[in-house]
Amino acid sequence: SVFQVQEVSKALTDLGLTPKEFSFTDSNDVIAVTEKACAECDVLYIPTDNVAASNAESIANVVIPAKVPVVTGEEGPCAVCGICTLSISYYDLGRTTGEMAAKILKGEADISTMPIGFTTATPKFNPTLCEEFGITPQPGFEAIG
Repeated sequence: SVFQVQEVSKALTDLGLTPKEFSFTDSNDVIAVTEKACAECDVLYIPTDNVAASNAESIANVVIPAKVPVVTGEEGPCAVCGICTLSISYYDLGRTTGEMAAKILKGEADISTMPIGFTTATPKFNPTLCEEFGITPQPGFEAIG
């Protein structure tokens, strides 16, 4: 999560925007932190994070009435509280990881010098929340669900 926030913050700063960081450590903080973030920001970004994913409904209960759109780090939370995401396929990620592991086990690759494996991300949007927020997705985005 920290790496994702750093990368997004840098990209937003490069665009001349002023990002603010908010964090929660467990489910007890989620609502209060989300309320504070909504009061101080026009849009929220929630990275891939287990606490956020398991509390997506609580986040939705704050952001939707506040009319603050959320961009998420993956499809699961986006389906509940987000408007869009760049979603990876966990199937494709597992396949890529398995292919890398096979090369290591067969002695075809050295783990210390092996390049990082990647999968492609698919831009996706939550049609229900986009409609509720009056947001038209960009061409090339796939509807979740």
